[in-house]
Amino acid sequence: MNGGQKVLPIDLQRLKEQRRKITMLSIYDYALAILADRAGLDTILVGDALAMTALGHSSPVAVSLEEMLHHTRAVGRGAKRAMVIADLAFMSYQVVRNAGRFLREAGADAVKLEGGRAIGPTLKAVHEAGVPVIGHIGLTPQNARR
Repeated sequence: MNGGQKVLPIDLQRLKEQRRKITMLSIYDYALAILADRAGLDTILVGDALAMTALGHSSPVAVSLEEMLHHTRAVGRGAKRAMVIADLAFMSYQVVRNAGRFLREAGADAVKLEGGRAIGPTLKAVHEAGVPVIGHIGLTPQNARR
C-alpha cells in the first residue's frame, strides 16, 4: 500500500475513501507478526480473544491488561509495517492512561474499545489525548455474557 512504510490511520482512511478492502488478522505472537507483515497485511489486531485461543481461558474477559501488553509487545516487535491495534482488556478502562501504555510500553499504533454510543465520551477522551482509537460496534464479546 505505502511502499513498506508503517501503515498509519490516514492510510486506512484513504483505503476507505477509495472503497478498497483493509486487511486485518488477529495475531498474538512475534513469529506470526513477522509473517503477516511480510505478507503485506494492513493491520494486526492483538485482540482479547487471546484469552481463549492462546491462554486457555473460557472467556475474553479473563485476560488481564498486563497479558495484553505482553502480547502486544511481542507483536509490535515483529510488525514493522502493519498497523498494530491492541484491544483494551475488560475492565481496564482507565482508558486514557492504559491506552497510552499500549503505545508507550508495547509498541501499539492504536487501541480498540468495544461498545456503542455509551463509550462515545471514552473514545473522544482517548482521541483527544492523542491516541489513535478504533471503536468496535456490533457483536461485543466482552459483553456477551451479560
